[in-house]
Amino acid sequence: MTPTQRHRLLALTPFDRLAQGWQSLGIQASHRCVRGPETGMAMVRGRMGGSGSAFNLGEMTLTRASVALDDGTLGHGWVRGRDKAHAELIALVDACAHHDHWARRIDSELMAPLEQALDEQCNQASQTAAATRVDFFTMVRGE
Repeated sequence: MTPTQRHRLLALTPFDRLAQGWQSLGIQASHRCVRGPETGMAMVRGRMGGSGSAFNLGEMTLTRASVALDDGTLGHGWVRGRDKAHAELIALVDACAHHDHWARRIDSELMAPLEQALDEQCNQASQTAAATRVDFFTMVRGE
């Protein structure tokens, strides 16, 4: 799993589920905060029709954190909203995933179940939206 995929899953997973999954791994890595956790704003950009010109949609609240393990390995975490503990935990997971012996366990025992849960959540939301879909059409009168 790439770091980008890992960060996406960690940021989209609710903190309680992530903390429970991390605790079940039993990885004890002492760390210290290098930066933050701190809350700020980030500009969200959009595109008309998904492929048109980019525009500034607005700002959103973002919390970031950076941690260092005792061996100096750095990890970074970002999450939308103001959850400082969530950002710090993402940074810790990121730092530990830089070590091969932990990365395999993190990807197989933590990230795989989180990915499956997120996919199920997305599928459920898609089914709910599809159930309320309305198709509009125009009837042409023959004149």
